[in-house]
Amino acid sequence: MPMTAEGPISTTTPTRLDPLQPQRARPTDDPSAGGDAVKIDVRNVSFWYGASQALWDVSLKIPARKVTALIGPSGCGKSTLLRLLNRMNDLVPGARIGGTIALDGVDIHDRKTEVEILRRRVGMVFQKPNPFPKSIYENVAYGPRIQGIGDRARLDAIVEDSLRRGALWNEVKDRLDQSAIGMSGGQQQRLCIARALATAPEVLLMDEPCSALDPASTAKIEDLIHELRSSVTIAIVTHNMQQAARVSDFTAFMLVGKLLEHGPTEQIFTRPTKKETEDYVTGRFG
Repeated sequence: MPMTAEGPISTTTPTRLDPLQPQRARPTDDPSAGGDAVKIDVRNVSFWYGASQALWDVSLKIPARKVTALIGPSGCGKSTLLRLLNRMNDLVPGARIGGTIALDGVDIHDRKTEVEILRRRVGMVFQKPNPFPKSIYENVAYGPRIQGIGDRARLDAIVEDSLRRGALWNEVKDRLDQSAIGMSGGQQQRLCIARALATAPEVLLMDEPCSALDPASTAKIEDLIHELRSSVTIAIVTHNMQQAARVSDFTAFMLVGKLLEHGPTEQIFTRPTKKETEDYVTGRFG
């Protein structure tokens, strides 16, 4: 249950997340979301690591099948907010949250929400590639196996489809039995994206996925984001302003744990309404 510094928040019991079927995103007339259907609705969210508050009253609508970039200087709460979207911060001792986060209109902190199902629907790719010490094939097949898929032909199809969607199939199709640890950094990151896609997520969270990669690998990841946006809702944390401008449809600017401005990326980069936003995107600080 969501918590504030004073105690639990009382909420109305919502419809349970269906673990088997993708849900329909809720329509919105919020101009910051461009009139698109909302996949994730963050409302008045504050967050604490023990006694230390990291987020203050953040509200953000993330449109379905679009790319939303979270930008801001180090320590502003971008990654904290991203990790809240699939409850990764549940694993942090002493962490607590106030406000609500809804996926397709359903509160993800409701007691009826199964966290494992939530994380299948909302996948995550981290800053540093983290392939399992297994073969390339088994890295991608891991999630489907956990879901109970054991048929080899079906697993083969999932692995191939996921690696194709991860823009990696042509590079690894003849060495699927080799260890993923021997791949290059850029290949490992695309493998991690393919591994996340293997469970058919509706949302993909990406926490600075290119920060440790060379320019060529970064370009491949950005091309991949462009290809995935038609079928997957993407939220990406990035410190690279050029990257945010290239890959995102919407941009949210955060500063000292607060969301200062959110809107279409072109507007944020060319006609921001806040001076702090203008100063940041033009390189005056950050």
